Amino acid sequence: MLPVVMYHHINSDDLPLSNSETMMESHLKLISERYTTVFPGHTLLPNAICLTFDDAYFDFYHYVFPLLKKYNLKALLAVPTAYILEDTLIEASKRLSLKHHEIYEGDNYKTYAPFCTYNELREMLKSGYVVIASHSINHINLSDAGVNLKQEILGSKMILEEKLGCRIESFVLPYGKYNADALSLAQEYYPYVFRIGNALNFDWEGLGGVIYRIKGDALKSPHELFGFRKQIAFRFKSLIKILGSIR
Repeated sequence: MLPVVMYHHINSDDLPLSNSETMMESHLKLISERYTTVFPGHTLLPNAICLTFDDAYFDFYHYVFPLLKKYNLKALLAVPTAYILEDTLIEASKRLSLKHHEIYEGDNYKTYAPFCTYNELREMLKSGYVVIASHSINHINLSDAGVNLKQEILGSKMILEEKLGCRIESFVLPYGKYNADALSLAQEYYPYVFRIGNALNFDWEGLGGVIYRIKGDALKSPHELFGFRKQIAFRFKSLIKILGSIR
């Protein structure tokens, strides 16, 4: 079965959404020794794993991207387009200085540039170690009333494809939240739609047309996700989802 892992921050104050730099390196080193990382749509070998990072924070470029190159790993980066600057001269220490709750406040995304820039996204794309997914425009709950779903789902795809010059084939649902209309629209424009769910997938079809992701934040050990009990729990969750869809 295909494990897809979800991460957010590195070295953030928001511990439930972060790993330390040391933990992430140990974790990625372990993955490089046991698994083959794949992008959405790639042929699935028995040891395939897909790594996904949400929100395109600058800490991904600063900490994770060098580790991907060091350990020859691939990762999917989910980008909310409203917060992405073309480029910046702001120094790295300032870009990394915000607490998690400050990142989305006011114009902090302009003042501090806490997200990857388009130039950084282009560099990572060119490297072959990273592919880009849409994470909507405004990173909002798509199941909320009054949301312009077409703008958030299709509009973000159009922006990214124009800015980056590549096809965007994956959509990562913000907060893992969606309703039937949001899911239907996402599936219309993207071959691969990701959510949260701590279950494994049989293939790129996911479960019920949505690819489930295991939470990889706040790891207590590099191998925590791959232990026997965790794997049984993930497989059980997959079975429950399958049985629920049959009814």
